[in-house]
Amino acid sequence: MNPIAARVTGIQHIGLPTNDLKKTEEFYQSLGFEVTFRTTLPTDYVVFLQLKNICIEAFQAIGEPAAAGKPGAIDHISLDVDDIEATWQAVKAAGYTPVEEEIDALPYFEKGVRFFNIVGPNAETIEFCQML
Repeated sequence: MNPIAARVTGIQHIGLPTNDLKKTEEFYQSLGFEVTFRTTLPTDYVVFLQLKNICIEAFQAIGEPAAAGKPGAIDHISLDVDDIEATWQAVKAAGYTPVEEEIDALPYFEKGVRFFNIVGPNAETIEFCQML
């Protein structure tokens, strides 16, 4: 089995930039999504919305609007992994160059997350994420 695929356990979330977080939140809630986490970072307001096994991370830049607001404007696809360190090594061994110089972390959810990103052939960001 591919060593990267061996670490992936599913989709963690889809990153959706927005210029109106409240409107986006209300729209997805009208479809049955529930807010599972909300935070403010130095650069963004962030809300995670969950419906069964689908999770959307909607985020709005603080300051100037940053979302493209047109089809194809999904920012990133985040993949759940069972071991972020082993995934980091497998991704690098496969010849991919992570965007970050080291595994990064954010204080999301109860215990935080560790993650890193690579860029796909269409300039899409693929995030590898382990919830702690």
